[in-house]
Amino acid sequence: MLEKIRAQWTKIIRPLALGLLKLGITPDMVTWAGTIATIVIALVCFPQGWLWQGTLVMVLFIFSDSLDGTMARESGRSSKWGAFLDSTLDRLADGAIFGGLALYYAAQPDSLLWCAIAIGALVFAEVTSYSKARGESVGIEVHAGLAGRADRLLLGLLGTLLTGLGVVWALPVALSYLCLAGAFTVGQRMWIVRKAIVAEQRAAEEHA
Repeated sequence: MLEKIRAQWTKIIRPLALGLLKLGITPDMVTWAGTIATIVIALVCFPQGWLWQGTLVMVLFIFSDSLDGTMARESGRSSKWGAFLDSTLDRLADGAIFGGLALYYAAQPDSLLWCAIAIGALVFAEVTSYSKARGESVGIEVHAGLAGRADRLLLGLLGTLLTGLGVVWALPVALSYLCLAGAFTVGQRMWIVRKAIVAEQRAAEEHA
């Protein structure tokens, strides 16, 4: 859903990417800065109940996720290390966002259910990414899923923003969907990998 928007956004931020490169700023610096800022904002603002404020500030730094990639391509510095670093730090940022929302609900009376659902959304988001990487490590492409990272962030932060503005049901609905979608995606990816491995084993037995 967001891939078309991301393509247009990349064109818009290209001048900024080129300007940062001229200043001697590297893609890795932008990756680290965006991740650290996201973690700090999530773990400071969300537990305090500053939902819409934290969301608006965080959106500025989340854009660095595409800015560092644009800088790497423009400078010819795209590398396996850069891809690894970006993916690893994305997991930390996601953990901070959903962890901050879980802490927000943990501090609310009678909201432990939503705290648990936020933790569930976090766990399934992390396992979704892990299952893809682990599947690819054994030579199996894994692309199935109801919501990619960009979609998860959009839904989660939109729910956070709206709840902060008074639409109290928005965040619980967003977290519930992300938890269920994450659980479904993990199961789907496990089935894909299992099916591929069984097919490989059968093919090997037939040719033995």
